[in-house]
Amino acid sequence: MPSEILHKILSYLDVSSLFCISHVSKLFYQLTNDDVLWYRIYMSEFGWKPKAAGNVAVKMEPAEDRSTSCWKWMYLRMITGREMNKWRGELRDIGPFTGLPQQTEWVLRNLNVSWELMLHTHWGQVVVLEQTRGHYFESSMIVHWSGGRLPSYQDINSIQLYGVRKEKLAWRSLILNLDMRTHPYELTGKDGQIRLACLSPGVVIGFWRGRGNIAFIMINLHFHKLVEKILLGSPVCPYSEPLDPPPVDDRDPKFGLHGYTLHFVLHNTRTQIMSGHFCQLSCSTIQQGLAEMKVISRTNVSQHRSLSGSIRVPWKWEKLEGSVENCCVMTLTLLDEFQKPFWCVSTPVTISVVKKSQSLGYSGTNFLMVYRSSEGQVKMKLVRLKEQQQFFLVGLTLYVSILKVNAHFSTKYKS
Repeated sequence: MPSEILHKILSYLDVSSLFCISHVSKLFYQLTNDDVLWYRIYMSEFGWKPKAAGNVAVKMEPAEDRSTSCWKWMYLRMITGREMNKWRGELRDIGPFTGLPQQTEWVLRNLNVSWELMLHTHWGQVVVLEQTRGHYFESSMIVHWSGGRLPSYQDINSIQLYGVRKEKLAWRSLILNLDMRTHPYELTGKDGQIRLACLSPGVVIGFWRGRGNIAFIMINLHFHKLVEKILLGSPVCPYSEPLDPPPVDDRDPKFGLHGYTLHFVLHNTRTQIMSGHFCQLSCSTIQQGLAEMKVISRTNVSQHRSLSGSIRVPWKWEKLEGSVENCCVMTLTLLDEFQKPFWCVSTPVTISVVKKSQSLGYSGTNFLMVYRSSEGQVKMKLVRLKEQQQFFLVGLTLYVSILKVNAHFSTKYKS
């Protein structure tokens, strides 16, 4: 059939139908990206092109200009901008402890987002996985993928995570793009059947013991700007949070080094182990490019916190279940003195036994839990009482990158 006739037929279809047909073949993909077609759709919906959709600017990504109609791109950005303005009202109420929008989980559920994982192999194969399940927590969520025949870890070249709104024009937003060559994994634990490996940031891969095949994949997602990442991201470029530095206070010689608030949670894939809220935190020293911030002191017993249950990560693959001991998930939300998110992390962590006694007044085994990234470090000291078999958090210290402090507060502290 001549392309002119196909163009005429396509001009009578609605947007959702055009998106469906675009997946039929390469020819239909090209026809449904026709600039004249999308110009008419855009004009019928919005009239003449404005500079922005509410507060959300229309911005074209260079990587997409070559494959996507200019007017189609602007139409999608206007639609998502309008959606963002709609949901922004639901995100106004900020939680007094987390410093994050209280309705994030509610908005995510109502957006009906599905999480799609793409595994690219060295041989050019692309394996697409639909989420198996998801678990919501106070300030983060964990998404699981399992089942089927997954490739071995050695064959994977990259991992991409997308947030997909299937009922809204099949819009796909790239959330995470992980190059396996630059992100080597660290073994975090094992049980009789599974070995767990962690890849920064927040990706956990479960391998079958004795084989290299992947059993399941879990990804931890912090709630900070997660709705924006879904609505305002693009298929090729993740959403980038605009810079919004706080006002500079030249009268304060320690501006950016005090007034912090920390919301700290330890949990596994199902339940919460510990939650703490700490106010008026200050940086005591700056060494080797890190500003030290003591949260819980081992010498102050009144600050010590008990943990609920054991430190382990339960897993499930079809009808098989198990749990890996001595590891869990740490979700950290550090707010600056203006109660704005400064450092947000949700990632698996492991504990290791230390021989040297770290606690005062406790009789038990001492453990150390450490997290490191380019933005900072977290060190936790724990004790497991012998009789009660209960963990106590007896030390917690944050080490924030002074480069991150300088970038956020427009300061010039030296390391």
